[in-house]
Amino acid sequence: MPFLIAILGLLGAAAIWWYRLKYMSDAAREVADVVGRVQGNMRRKKLRNQAALSPLTAIDDPVVAAATLITAIVSEHGPVLPQREAVIREVISQIADSQKKTDEAVVYAKWATSQVDDTTIVIDKLAPFLRERLDPHERDDLLRMLNRVAQQGGEQSLKIADQRMLRLRQKLGFEVN
Repeated sequence: MPFLIAILGLLGAAAIWWYRLKYMSDAAREVADVVGRVQGNMRRKKLRNQAALSPLTAIDDPVVAAATLITAIVSEHGPVLPQREAVIREVISQIADSQKKTDEAVVYAKWATSQVDDTTIVIDKLAPFLRERLDPHERDDLLRMLNRVAQQGGEQSLKIADQRMLRLRQKLGFEVN
């Protein structure tokens, strides 16, 4: 009889340990699933951010970059209305080689601006590109073009946020107080 009780005790202990190990492996599997989901979410977020920036990283022409930068800052106050778009076309035509290039730059700028939600990202990506390719006089002209579009396009002039202009001036390489 004591031998039978000992065997039953060993079987009971083995069953308890088997149940505990099964429970621990289920918990470890759940943790691994959560970690995998978190890693997948992080990868997807990184890909979404890269996809959001792709219209900006594809820009290799200063005229298109200037048009996109101006359009992004102006569109922060609402959609780009035809009057304001006409002023954008006018200022871009002053730096573009042809009417075709002006049209392409403005159309791409409107599309790229609609793809990227944050104007700060546009400034952070395009201003260093423009700083490398424009001399200080041309960079100053870019700021004047932006102000002209903000002042002349539409029924009322736009007030560009001071922090946007400050950030743009910094990224373009101007000295900021």
